[in-house]
Parts: sequence; structure tokens; C-alpha cells
Amino acid sequence: MRSAERHQVIVERLRVVDRVSVQELVEATEASDMTVRRDLDFLAAQGVLKRVHGGAVSAMPSGLEPPYSLRTQAATAAKQAIARAAVEHLHDGETIVLDSGTTALETARLLHDRALTVMPLSLQVAHELADAPRIRLLMPGGEARKGELSLVGPLTVASLRALRFDAAVLSPCAFSLDAGLTAFDLGDAEVKQEAMNVATRTVVLADGAKWDRSALAYVCPADRPDLIITDESAPEDQRILLTQRGVIVEVAS
Repeated sequence: MRSAERHQVIVERLRVVDRVSVQELVEATEASDMTVRRDLDFLAAQGVLKRVHGGAVSAMPSGLEPPYSLRTQAATAAKQAIARAAVEHLHDGETIVLDSGTTALETARLLHDRALTVMPLSLQVAHELADAPRIRLLMPGGEARKGELSLVGPLTVASLRALRFDAAVLSPCAFSLDAGLTAFDLGDAEVKQEAMNVATRTVVLADGAKWDRSALAYVCPADRPDLIITDESAPEDQRILLTQRGVIVEVAS
């Protein structure tokens, strides 16, 4: 098991229990005692957990978003597959608003040779597209969130309201049939809502780890997007229900 996968196992375990021991993580990851201890030290340095004798306890309240640096290592194969599927739905000459988040960043990496007008909603995505020769890059105003570098606030919203886009490509923090699309940050949720309002169609990128979860800030109902791209780990029964509600659900391989 790779380090990113072990880190995800540890984080997921701490979502459901107050404390994990080194021994149970050794059994869950099939890694050595020393490797697990190094993983715990790494995650402690990221602020995800606190080391205690023989294991660790969570340092993250449930309402807080996992650190960006940790999310870049989680479900990378699924995110890359979803990104490859997403770019097939974007056509040269179109205007796109591209969300923040790690899956959106993977999507941006595949747009370098495309002829598109793109407004990125994060400095991470903007930096990725800055040297793309055929991309017309439109930068919104706004405040860059610490750590995330996503753009939020009234200046970002005003920038979106001044324009119209062919597609909004969004990467929500969490997704469920009951709670819909949600985000950890209120400002981030507002920006996502405005991006949908000014776009002809909405494409949502949500790997299976985001399904059946909810965060603090409501974005929209589960059946609001036109297209949801996910991977095989997303619950099949929920995918079927969304299809019955008129949402196109594509499973990236």
C-alpha cells in the first residue's frame, strides 16, 4: 500500500473513532510498525492528528476541511480518471469556469493544449494554466483562502456575475442525495453557487470518497448538476437514483 493510501486509511479511521493505535493501523495497512509511526508523524505535522502514546487522536473537528496537501495524495488515480473524462465534455472555443480543489487541478493539467477561455477559481489552477499557449485566462478578484488558495468573497462573486460561461466545472467537498453538494467553507459555497448561475451547464467532479458525506455549507440539490462524473467506488444505487432524476452520471474508468 502506497503512503497516500495509508494516510487515507488513517484519516478515514479517525473519522469514526476517537483514537487509533499503531498496532491496528499495522494490521489495516499491512505496513511495518516503523512505517506506520512515520505516517502518523507526517500527518501530525500536517495538523490532521495528534500523537499519543501507542497511537494517535484526531486533531480535526468534523466541520474542518482536511489539509490541501493531504487531499492531493488521496484517490489520485480516481481523480485523474475523472479529469480525463471531464475534458472530453469541454470543446475548443468554449468559456469555462473551473473550480478549486484537487480534482479541478487534475483537470487543468489536461487542458494545456486546448483552445479555451477559462476563469479559474483558485490560484493553484491559475498557476497550472498560466503558460498554456492556447488558454485565454480570465482572473477573478477575491480573497485567497489560506492553505487552499481558492478565491472567495464579494469580488469573486462580482467577477462571476459580470460574465456568462458555457460550462461550470465544479469539485464539491462532499456529496449526498439528501444533503446535495456541500462545502466546508461558506465563501466557497457561495462562489460555487454563482458559478452555476452564470453557466449554461454544470459538470460536477466527485470521486467515490466524497459520496454519502456532507459538509457545513449548502451549495445545491443533488439533482441540480447536468452531469456528474465519478468512479466505480460511488454507490451504484445512488447513481441509479440520480439518473432517474434526470442527471447524467458518468463512471470514469
